[in-house]
Amino acid sequence: MASSSMRSSAQSWTAKQNKQFEDALAMYDKDTPDRWNNIARAVGGKSAEEVRRHYEALVRDIMQIETDQVALPNYRSIGNNGRVYANEQRLLKNLKLQ
Repeated sequence: MASSSMRSSAQSWTAKQNKQFEDALAMYDKDTPDRWNNIARAVGGKSAEEVRRHYEALVRDIMQIETDQVALPNYRSIGNNGRVYANEQRLLKNLKLQ
């Protein structure tokens, strides 16, 4: 679950703008001059300040996730008597993601 700061900020961002934001972050790294203005232009409809605040909220959410301050969702298996979930667990263990 995202933090309240990210949720309130993200509510005014469309899915398309979030995708454009992610793509622009990949294109304009922290050493890019005028980074926030460049990202704002790539997103469209957002100011450099709104883009910077959106990024800071994203960083806060990532930090909370990485420090286990956010509980993992309790996914329930649907159908197949739990076989789908068990298979996913097996695959994750094989990939050493768990």
